Amino acid sequence: MKTKYEHVFEPIRIRGVAFKNRLEVAPMSPNLVNQDGTISPEFVNFCRPFARGGAGIITVGNAVIDPESRDEPRQPDLSTDECILPLTRLVEMAQGFGVQLSLEVNHSGVSVPYSDGKKIYGPSAIITSGEVMAAAQQGREPVTTIEMNHAKIRDTVEKYAAAAFRTKRAGCKMCMLHGAHGNLLGQFASPLYNKRTDEYGGSIENRARFALEVLNAVRERCGENFVIEYRISADEIHPKGMHFEETLQFIALIQDQVDILHVSAGLHSDFEYFRNWWQNYLMDRMFNVHYAADIKKAFPELLVCTVGSIMNVENADAIIAAGQADFAAMGRPYLADPEMPRKFALGNEADHRPCIRCQQCCARLINPAVLICAVNPFVGNETEFPDGRVKPAMVRKKVAVIGGGPAGIQALLTLCDRGHDVTLYEQSDHLGGVIDYAAAPSFKQDLKDYLDYMVRQANKAPGQILLNTEATKALLDTEGYDAIVIAVGAGPIIPKVPGVEKPHVHWAPEADSGKVSVGNKTLIIGAGAVGLECAIELAREGRDVAVIEMAAGLSSLMASNHAVFGDIMTEIQKLNIPIHFNSRLEEITDTSVICTNLEEPGKIEFPADTVLLALGVSPNHTIADSLRGSAPNTEVFVVGDAYEVTTSLASAVSSAFKAAAYI
Repeated sequence: MKTKYEHVFEPIRIRGVAFKNRLEVAPMSPNLVNQDGTISPEFVNFCRPFARGGAGIITVGNAVIDPESRDEPRQPDLSTDECILPLTRLVEMAQGFGVQLSLEVNHSGVSVPYSDGKKIYGPSAIITSGEVMAAAQQGREPVTTIEMNHAKIRDTVEKYAAAAFRTKRAGCKMCMLHGAHGNLLGQFASPLYNKRTDEYGGSIENRARFALEVLNAVRERCGENFVIEYRISADEIHPKGMHFEETLQFIALIQDQVDILHVSAGLHSDFEYFRNWWQNYLMDRMFNVHYAADIKKAFPELLVCTVGSIMNVENADAIIAAGQADFAAMGRPYLADPEMPRKFALGNEADHRPCIRCQQCCARLINPAVLICAVNPFVGNETEFPDGRVKPAMVRKKVAVIGGGPAGIQALLTLCDRGHDVTLYEQSDHLGGVIDYAAAPSFKQDLKDYLDYMVRQANKAPGQILLNTEATKALLDTEGYDAIVIAVGAGPIIPKVPGVEKPHVHWAPEADSGKVSVGNKTLIIGAGAVGLECAIELAREGRDVAVIEMAAGLSSLMASNHAVFGDIMTEIQKLNIPIHFNSRLEEITDTSVICTNLEEPGKIEFPADTVLLALGVSPNHTIADSLRGSAPNTEVFVVGDAYEVTTSLASAVSSAFKAAAYI
C-alpha cells in the first residue's frame, strides 16, 4: 500500500543504525520513573503506545548525568550503573516495535532550583532571573551559582560520556545531548550565562569548547556505531542570550561531531522565554521550523530535526518534502494520539485526535503532578488502562448519556468501546456543547479541530444520538436505563442588576459564535479568559471594545492560564483594548453601563451599544439532580461542568472517561 506521506515514512540509516521513518517523539518528562531515577514499569507503559503507534524514535526527556542537576521529581538518573538493568526493559520494548529508544542526556546547570544546602554549578557565578523569581516567592535572598573550575569541568565531561555509555550498555543505539533551553551545554555556549575570561569564555570558539569536549568524549566512549543527536536553541530569544547568527557559528564548530541536529528555541530557565519551546494555541503552527530550514540551507549535509507545534504527520511530511528538515519531532501531538503515525500511514487521518495546545500537560509538572493530556484520558492512567485500552464490559448494559458536550461525547465513546448499549440525549440541534462556543474565535483553530474530531467520532460510534431531545425524568424512567451519565454542563452567570434583560445584553460566547449581533461600541463584563478572548476577536474585526473587571488585577487569570497569559496580554496591548479594574457592575442602560469605582468610591459610566457578559458559569445542578433518580443511585454519574466547573477541558474529559470505564 503506497502512502501519500512518502517523505516522512522514508527509512534512513545513520552509522549503520536503522530508522524506519523520520518521526521522533520529542523529549517529555512524565514524572513516572522510580524514586531513585531508574526506569519503572509504569514508565515503560507510558512509552509503549508511542512505540506501537509507529514513531521511529522515542526520546526520554531530561535524564540527568549527576544528581546535583536534578530539577524534577521522579526524573531519569544516568549517574550510576544501577540505571542500566531497568532501562533495558524500556529499550527492548521499543525495539520490539522497530523503534529507536533515545535518552536526552542532561545537566541543568544553573537552571536547577535552589534548596537548602544545595550547590548549583554553572559556567559562571551568576544569579539567574529564575532564581530571583523563586527567591521572591520563598521569601529568601537569591543564591549565586558556583563557577565550575577546570577539575569540575573535566569531571562533568566524563559524566556526560559515562551517562551516554550507560544508555548504550542498556541497548540504546543513540542518545540526545541536551544543549538547548538554557541547560548546562547551552549555558557554556551562551553569553547570557557564560561570563568566563579563560579558554571556556569570550569568543564563540571558546564558548563552544565545553560542548566539543562532551561530544568528543561521548564519541570516544560509545564508538562509531552510536548516533549522537544534539539539541540546540537556534535562538534563545533573550536580549542578552545567544542569537541565530551566532548559533550558525556554533553549529559550524560542532557539525562534524553531530549526527542529527535537533533544532528548538528559547529558554526554560527564564520564564518569559518558555513560549518559544512550549507554544500555546495563540501562536503559529510549526513555530520553529524556519530556524531548522535556515540551518539546513546553511549546512545541507547535516541531518536536521525540527520541533515546535508541528501538529501532525501531514505537517511533518510537508516539512521534509520541502527540504526544511530531515526529521520531525512532536511531543504533545503524541500525547493526544500515540496512534497518529499509524492512522496517517493507513489513510485514517480523520480518526486522528488533535492536540489543542492548551498546556494542560506541562502545566501539571509545575505542581508537581503526573503528566496528563486534556484530550487523551489514557495519559497518566497507563497502569490502570494498559496500552490505551478500556476493558470490555462484563455485562452489557443499557446506558443513557445526557448532554452532547465534551464530557457527554467522551462518555459515549468510552461506553461504546466497552460494548454497552448507549443512547445520548442532546437538547440542541448539534453536538459540541460549550466547545462549540469556545472554538468560535478565529485564533482557536486547535480547539475547532478537536471539536470536529469529537463530533466525527460520536457520529461513527454505534450508540444512538438523539438531537433536539430533552432528557426528562419521565422519558428516562420510561426507557428503564441500567446506568446514566449526566453531562449537562453549566450555564452562564447572569448578574442581578437593572437592565440585564435588555435586548443588547448577551453572553459573550454567543458573540464569538455569531449567534448575536454586536454593535460598534461593545463593553465586556469580566476580564477572565472568555472575556479577553472575546475582546481580542472583536477588536481584530475593527470593533471598539473595552472590558470592565471588579478585581484589582488579573492575578486569577494568570494563575489559571499562566501558559498563555502573556500572549493574551500582548494581544490586548497591541489592540489597545482598555481594561477598567475595580469596577463593579451596577446597572445597564440603553446606551451605557454604570459601575461603582471600588478604588475611588463613586459612580462611573461607560458608553456601550452592546454589553457582553463574561462572568463565568455555574453548574446545572438543578437539571442534574432532577435526573438522578432515573437509575439506581450507585449507577448514576454526574461528570464535567455539571459536577464542578473548572477552567480545564481535561477535567470534563477525564471525569466522563473514568465514569464510563467502570460501568
